[in-house]
Amino acid sequence: MTRLLIFFVLTLLLPNPALSQQALIDSGPIVSPEILKTGAVTFRLLAKNADSVQINGDFLPTEKRKTEFGEIDVPVTANLSKDENGVWSFTSGPLESELYGYSFLVDGVVTTDPNNPFLIRDVSTVTNTFLIGNGQADLYRVQDVPHGTVAHRWYDSPGLNMDRRLTVYTPPGYENSAEKYPVLYLLHGAGGDEKAWLELGRSVQIMDNLIARGSAKPMIVVMPNGNVIQDAAPGEGKEGFYKPEFMVPKTMDGTYEATFMDVIRFVEDNYRVRAQKADRAIAGLSMGGFHAMHISRYYPDTFDYIGLFSAALIPREDATKKVYSNLDETLRIQKENAYKLYWIAIGETDFLYQSNVEFRKKLDSIGMKYEYKVSEGGHIWRNWRIYLSEFVPRLF
Repeated sequence: MTRLLIFFVLTLLLPNPALSQQALIDSGPIVSPEILKTGAVTFRLLAKNADSVQINGDFLPTEKRKTEFGEIDVPVTANLSKDENGVWSFTSGPLESELYGYSFLVDGVVTTDPNNPFLIRDVSTVTNTFLIGNGQADLYRVQDVPHGTVAHRWYDSPGLNMDRRLTVYTPPGYENSAEKYPVLYLLHGAGGDEKAWLELGRSVQIMDNLIARGSAKPMIVVMPNGNVIQDAAPGEGKEGFYKPEFMVPKTMDGTYEATFMDVIRFVEDNYRVRAQKADRAIAGLSMGGFHAMHISRYYPDTFDYIGLFSAALIPREDATKKVYSNLDETLRIQKENAYKLYWIAIGETDFLYQSNVEFRKKLDSIGMKYEYKVSEGGHIWRNWRIYLSEFVPRLF
């Protein structure tokens, strides 16, 4: 018996949770999520023996909750109701165009939706996802437009004494062109890796669609791994499979910033790029915003475009290395060297809002020009996708 035939027989014999969900009701397959014409969404789960089923998702109202990182907005859970077939359901109100995530709680145990095969990982949490179109989220969809290429590349980092992986987006037509392109270095937040902007941030879809619209110039986007003790994302490097952590050692102690030129050298040695200050941009979210701010001032004649998305600019006790010394002086040097855009964006309920206010006061005190955007919401991917889609058209 061939391996393929064995696999086929096993798929017929072994239980499949999603098929079981569909087989045990008389009214037909369970559809979840079901996006209604009104923009509302119905979620369903077969759980005959459950006493309670709830849903948690970023489309639900939020409440303030105190954490070790400050007061943050946390979605409240909603209760599902049970019908005579043991199917629990909940219908949301009309939702705005966006990419959303959710999970179920069955008798208090968090689980994914067995009828929705589309999952996404954020740090160590896996949730289902769905998209409401006809608006902002159309940028996050794969459209019938020319597409760029995504590659996971391994590079030698002498500063870290290891080979490491990063993700590179090259724009449509790169392979068949002799043209040189500008580069955006796009940095992830704490708990992320070289896949975060790709999967959670929908960076590739945003780039393809903005370029196709003529809203952004074709560019290369480099998405490195900012966790310097990792060679690659959890499960995809030499350490194998392990549970991702929100904060790993050495992520914000200056090591990443001090060795960032290893990334730039690899890109400029291996891709057709315009290797000038005017053709380089750096941006990041949260921890990546912290990194982008310090990298851009530590190498003050390297980037003409800087983007800080909900940047984690709070003081840190472990920020004692050379990278973090003489902050005011190095910012002044960055100002004197000139740049074309210093762009700061944050949500009005973000727990880092006040630290960004304090940082802007510092910039004001030294006469350093910047543009500033305040949006609704807190420390969430919904904001960071929007920030990227607004920042990229300003580049080059």
